[in-house]
Amino acid sequence: MKRLSERLQDVVTTAFKNAGIDEKYSSVGISNRPDLCDYQSNGAMAAAKEYHKAPFVIADEIIAKLNELPEAKKYFAKAEAVKPGFLNFTLSPEFMAEYAGQMDSETDFGFEKAPDSKNIVLDYGGPNVAKPLHVGHLRSAIIGESLKRIERFVGNKVTGDVHLGDWGLQMGLIIAELEDRGQLDKDLNISELEEIYPFASKKSKEVYEDGPHKGELVNPEFAERAHEATLKLQSGDPKYHAVWEKIMKVSVEDLKKNYANLNVHFDLWKGESDAEPYIPELIKLLTDKGLAYKSEGALVVDVSEPTDSKEIPPCMIQKSDGAALYSTSDLGTVMDREKNLHPDEYIYIADRRQELHYVQFFRVARKAGLVKPETVLKFIGFGTMNGKDGKPFKTREGGVMRLETLISDITNAVAEKMADRDMPEDTKQAVAKQVGLAALKYGDLSNQAAKDYVFDLDRFASFEGNTGPYIQYTVVRIRSILDKYAESVGKDRKGIEDDLRTVKFTAPAHENEKKLILTIDRFADTLTNVASDLAPHKLCAYIYELANNFSAFYHECPILTESDEARKMSLLKVSALTGKILVTCLDLLGIEAPERM
Repeated sequence: MKRLSERLQDVVTTAFKNAGIDEKYSSVGISNRPDLCDYQSNGAMAAAKEYHKAPFVIADEIIAKLNELPEAKKYFAKAEAVKPGFLNFTLSPEFMAEYAGQMDSETDFGFEKAPDSKNIVLDYGGPNVAKPLHVGHLRSAIIGESLKRIERFVGNKVTGDVHLGDWGLQMGLIIAELEDRGQLDKDLNISELEEIYPFASKKSKEVYEDGPHKGELVNPEFAERAHEATLKLQSGDPKYHAVWEKIMKVSVEDLKKNYANLNVHFDLWKGESDAEPYIPELIKLLTDKGLAYKSEGALVVDVSEPTDSKEIPPCMIQKSDGAALYSTSDLGTVMDREKNLHPDEYIYIADRRQELHYVQFFRVARKAGLVKPETVLKFIGFGTMNGKDGKPFKTREGGVMRLETLISDITNAVAEKMADRDMPEDTKQAVAKQVGLAALKYGDLSNQAAKDYVFDLDRFASFEGNTGPYIQYTVVRIRSILDKYAESVGKDRKGIEDDLRTVKFTAPAHENEKKLILTIDRFADTLTNVASDLAPHKLCAYIYELANNFSAFYHECPILTESDEARKMSLLKVSALTGKILVTCLDLLGIEAPERM
């Protein structure tokens, strides 16, 4: 079914054309003065110069033509010209109710899938193997998971790839340390791996703090062996590859468990290593095309363009010792994806401080013809999650907090708030985890991705205000209303929901009822904008508005005590539709709605 904005735009555009005004001026948007009207257009003022008329005169002519249209009489309770030339539109309560009824009767609330479905590869997650997930992995995981769900909802095919860091120096460090310990042939568990990597990393970087060798590496020979082990692994050494396979098996199992704990799921568990077979072909291609050249022993490609506002350095493809880099791996991965997935669009999600890397390798991919000219390459850079001191979030001891610790902390905070709830202890713990994850995810996603934000456990876990738990609580309240009515008529909630399918909405009789239905009616427009802008924070803003408007509606319109049976059923239907939309939107954010709280 047509989105609300499309219906309104069509009729206003017709009025502009009938008034002799170019339709390019006819844009209609949500009013920035909801106390005056629901929608508005400033086109009359924009057209004044071209048509040599006062804006108010043009606005009057457009309104006259609008009032001649049958659709306008149906859509608008009031359409008026307001000086100096605004066009203000107030929707008809009957039309609002009719539109909401159509939404309720159709799949996905009448949202029309994109007619030109895109094939998208979404690259998010990006953890290094043999290391635990920490808070730095949070944003990529939950932003990516939400965008994957949103893009699928609007009709696109999306392949989510975790893109593991499994082929770099960290592997060489672990292998070199295992050699020193005589444990190359030992079967490892995740706890041992998580101890070995930081130990080996520190060992490779440790310097003398004083004395004649101050500032020099304490273990230069170990650092060199780690680099050699990395190069040998990347060159196909069978002994090192066998060790790598053991590390990968243990590490990926642990990563899958921890991502599942976050309700984040990937379609592909590929990594940098999967790009390795393509690298010789890549280097030959870049060299044959005259794009790659040697600079101080390394192989690089110039990517600067005349329009650059700042200098973009060459993209390094291969180190002087022959080792690959992130850019090499990412370009090889593009070759793999082009061969096997044929995407129309790539979306990469990573820390915004990596923007230069993506600019460089995107340009190499285009210059080398690895992707078609029309293929879209997008980078979404996210800001940092900070503590209340404004610095990147740390443990109390100053270390990087493990993600499972953060989830545990916020779950415990929610459990304390729910301590007096009358429900079985195991149910209480399960709900606390659902609510804790909602607090964590919504607290992140409600912020624009590119911006830093302060992690505030107390605020995020609150059951009031713009938080995940507040949205969940609204769903629980709606379900409770339906359950109480069901009990009063000897049915269950499902039976009532089935009955409500045949109920017709009555025109909203109260201001808060109107505001709620108007917000419901804007669902499709919101999802269209969210998907277009790749902006989960806009979806958060919508469901917060929807939950707030339901709360005001609930207090103004006593649902279960309404004496008029037809109106009571309409109010129940509005409540049920609100709940279904909230649950759908929460799912698009990767958040579950509990039955009880």
